[in-house]
Amino acid sequence: MAKRDYYEVLGVAKDVSSQDLKKAYRKVAMKFHPDRNEGDKAAEEKFKEASEAYEILSDDQKRAAYDQYGHAGVEGQSGMGGGEGFGNFSDIFGDVFGDIFGGGGGRGRGGPSRGSDLRYTLDLSLEDAVRGTTVKIKVPTLVNCGTCGGDGAKPGTSPTTCNTCGGHGQVRMQQGFFSVQQTCPTCRGKGKSISDPCKSCHGRGRVEETKTLSVKVPPGVDTGDRIRLAGEGEAGADGGPSGDLYVQVNVKDHEFFQRDGKNLYCEVPISIFDACLGGEIEVPTLDGRVKLKIPVETQTGKLFRLRNKGVVPVRGGSAGDLLCRVILETPVNLSSKQKDLLEQLKDSFKGKTHSPKQHSWFDGMKNFFGDMKM
Repeated sequence: MAKRDYYEVLGVAKDVSSQDLKKAYRKVAMKFHPDRNEGDKAAEEKFKEASEAYEILSDDQKRAAYDQYGHAGVEGQSGMGGGEGFGNFSDIFGDVFGDIFGGGGGRGRGGPSRGSDLRYTLDLSLEDAVRGTTVKIKVPTLVNCGTCGGDGAKPGTSPTTCNTCGGHGQVRMQQGFFSVQQTCPTCRGKGKSISDPCKSCHGRGRVEETKTLSVKVPPGVDTGDRIRLAGEGEAGADGGPSGDLYVQVNVKDHEFFQRDGKNLYCEVPISIFDACLGGEIEVPTLDGRVKLKIPVETQTGKLFRLRNKGVVPVRGGSAGDLLCRVILETPVNLSSKQKDLLEQLKDSFKGKTHSPKQHSWFDGMKNFFGDMKM
């Protein structure tokens, strides 16, 4: 009897993705699984047929040969066809159904494993972030037990090979029609057992400890930058390598400055007299105070740029700038005499244009309402 088209067997198109191919195979395999169709030879044959189709189509080289030459191009390449039994079916089953039956598909899980990476958020002042600094931090983590040296056994004793899995960390489990491998339930994949556990770590090989570390912060870091301390994460299980510690930088808000990349911004209040007549004021920088010249008739909101008074980026390059926005400050707590003087000044402005922005604003408003007339 001629073989059916593999794509037809799985009910998929020829351009099906590997992910959709796996979903289709899972659906067909579960439908015709021998455990669900006990004694049904037709279902068993369809189950074998689907498994053979998936073995070919899930392999890029075999799939390409099949697409070009059909069954002749992959003849003899399937470990499940031609009455040869199921061959490597357990590997395919592990790939597709591993999430249901414990995962792994026969892949070993024993042996040392790398420790987890850790993250620590470091709050810095703007000054320390710009100039660089060295800080001490305390990090709670897991370290190798000093009593047993990390093997989990009481001093003077040693772990023994697990009798259940023979040290492999995996056991073969029968799942009805076929068998798969699972993590050993006795040693949980370690491949060894501890009959007399260490009293300090209770057989775990690791204990909690707060480490004090010195972190060198390079100049120019900003919020979101990370500093990696290799090997300062959690100790690995069963003697595995330690993970890393990632120090996440968070620059705190500053009293005067806001940072945008390598530039700094600040607002500087100026009096009505300096704005009108011009003058010279002091403004703050990270290096101290500097003089800023205010031109005559300066308007509120005007931005002044102080070159190279910003930040040198952590990855190098030229320093940014400090941009000062002047904000006109209205006098308060005026005396009667001062109010009279301001009234006289106000009267002297009548009939003259001394407020260019206000004049243009009122003109615009008149045009706006004029356009709305019906």
